[in-house]
Amino acid sequence: MAETTDYVTLISNDGFEFVVQRSSACIAEAIKRMLDPRNNFSEAQTNTCKFENISGVVLEKVCEYLYYHEKFRDQKDVPDMDIPPELCLELLMAADYLNV
Repeated sequence: MAETTDYVTLISNDGFEFVVQRSSACIAEAIKRMLDPRNNFSEAQTNTCKFENISGVVLEKVCEYLYYHEKFRDQKDVPDMDIPPELCLELLMAADYLNV
């Protein structure tokens, strides 16, 4: 059984790697399930999740959102996140896939 680390690596379909805090990454239910050692997925062994259907540009914005969500979780009047309009559809699809 692999050691659980504080950081995990998320890899896009074009090879970009993002090292993020496990607590932030696990805001996404799909990532949380992938990294759960009880599920016996390879991602839990390697602390790495590869997304064949998410590009680097979109995954970077997903990572930004995960940190944003964690930072402002219990606050009111949260400022809007800057999302380029050309990424909206892809981000929506990634959010649906990741259950975020």
